[in-house]
Amino acid sequence: MTERGQPLTSNGFGSWFKDRCREATLPYCSAHGLRKTGATLAAENGATDRQVMAMFGGRTSKLAEHYTRKAEQKRLAGGAMHLIDLDCLGSGSVPLLEAKRAGGTFSREIAMKSRIIPAIGAQERTRLACR
Repeated sequence: MTERGQPLTSNGFGSWFKDRCREATLPYCSAHGLRKTGATLAAENGATDRQVMAMFGGRTSKLAEHYTRKAEQKRLAGGAMHLIDLDCLGSGSVPLLEAKRAGGTFSREIAMKSRIIPAIGAQERTRLACR
């Protein structure tokens, strides 16, 4: 409630909350920041768009989809990181520019293996090339 006994507006609440954070020596905290952090954590822990909307007061699914899409991208990226074999970089690989000329592979030798053994997936071709 305001000093006059009226309900706080959304901006008024944000200002009031920011003042309380400063008093608690947490100058970087805000109601918006805590809401954003909560929505991010919920999405990263598997909350659906509708659950994020219900928890954080969304009227449309646009904002909830933003958080769940970012969380899904993070999960997909984390699950794919094993596909990058950094040990391969020191084993006679060539700079990326030359790799691009060789058909997007690390070397001409790998490019040949890629043409000779098309049935083998990209991950297996990379393993062969790093040996």
